[in-house]
Amino acid sequence: MGGRRACRQAEGIYLDNGATTLRKPMAVYTAVSDGMKNCGSVGRGSHKWAMQAAQTVHNCRKEAGLLFDAEPEQVVFTQNATHGLNIALASLCREGTRVVISGYEHNAVLRPLVASGAKIQVVGRKLFDPQGALEEFEKAIREGAEVAVCNCCSNVFGYVLPYGDLGELCRKREIPLILDASQAAGVLPISLRESGAAFIAMPGHKGLYGPQGTGLLLCAAEGRPLLYGGTGGNSRSREMPEFLPDRLEAGTHNVWGIAGLLEGLRYVRKRGTGNIFAKEQELMKLLCKELEGTKGLRLYKGRGQIGVLSLRIEGRDCGELAQALADRGIAVRAGLHCAPLAHESAGTAPMGTLRLSLSDFTEPRELQGFGSVWKKLF
Repeated sequence: MGGRRACRQAEGIYLDNGATTLRKPMAVYTAVSDGMKNCGSVGRGSHKWAMQAAQTVHNCRKEAGLLFDAEPEQVVFTQNATHGLNIALASLCREGTRVVISGYEHNAVLRPLVASGAKIQVVGRKLFDPQGALEEFEKAIREGAEVAVCNCCSNVFGYVLPYGDLGELCRKREIPLILDASQAAGVLPISLRESGAAFIAMPGHKGLYGPQGTGLLLCAAEGRPLLYGGTGGNSRSREMPEFLPDRLEAGTHNVWGIAGLLEGLRYVRKRGTGNIFAKEQELMKLLCKELEGTKGLRLYKGRGQIGVLSLRIEGRDCGELAQALADRGIAVRAGLHCAPLAHESAGTAPMGTLRLSLSDFTEPRELQGFGSVWKKLF
């Protein structure tokens, strides 16, 4: 597989990449192991192990900046996308802030907003209708929304929202925008410079092929600290630094995870998001072909969809189907996917859907194997 060589996974078929990409480039595993052996803590000494940690973290910032068109200091390390979204939302939203969000937001957006006391307006509930969503965002902003929040694409349906056009609209209206790139990062083009966003949050463990416990927050705005503590420098000050990224990175870095994320970012940049997206499109065609002829099947499909496919079978419980597949060595996910708002918008609540999600390491033979099992279930 050359540059696409991945670690062998346990026996079975893994179609739950929307939760985490289980197979990573081999370089990711090696980097995590080497980091555990060779990296100390960033900014906690001038010895070689601390310097190795600092260099690893710096290299990862640079690589992320190259991939996402950002300056290295605009790249803040987080535990996951949820952590980054909490920082972004706490920076811009207070009690009474008028916030407009899409109808496909994750609980990582909805719950912090509810906790903040912000006034939430939901727009763009129609599935696979990006133009309609954009028009509703524009109307809400015209009527006084102070902050906009939008998924780049839905974790449930793979529906790509109009995040580029929305960024342009928010820039013109001088409204801060927060983008959740959890499913888009590593698959779709994302540029902090061109997005018009104040913040873009993403996990490291999905399309960037890094370890769990890693994430990135791209910051065009300053940001308000969510955590307060040591930063490895200026220890006499009782306040957090004014400058990024230190202002938002209290405590010890997950250096081993960042070492793995660095290699995941390098893989994505070398491979190219366009090529990854194209492969997912081909895999989606194969997957849909394997599902053809299933009685009572409803597929949730639309133009420009990434490699995430939700489905339902008339008269069948999605959770039971997921368990039946798991019993046969196939990993999928059923239910509400931590995004009840998306299911309410699409009309799939309260049961939810069965979700199959792909990655650049999904192989056609896996989809054929899935198809063989699926046909026996029906």
